[in-house]
Amino acid sequence: MRRMFSALVMTAALAAPLAAAPNAYAGEGARATVVVRVFDPFHRDYHAWDRREERRYRAYLAERHRSYVEYRRQRIAERRAYWRWRHEHERR
Repeated sequence: MRRMFSALVMTAALAAPLAAAPNAYAGEGARATVVVRVFDPFHRDYHAWDRREERRYRAYLAERHRSYVEYRRQRIAERRAYWRWRHEHERR
């Protein structure tokens, strides 16, 4: 009887975190979001790479008549030019 109780307590202790985890996201329409921060080494600041930043990046490429290339795949000179443009076109 004592062993059964010990096993039950041990099982409950191990299962408790698993049972509580889904409740953290229980709201309807709740989504986990990942925030990607990009460091601008030229201006020494961080930018959240979200939909707005992606839209600005695409506007930058369109203004220069360039085809889309993911930011992380751009050459360093192109990244520097983007951040220079981005700080000149800062939306406050």
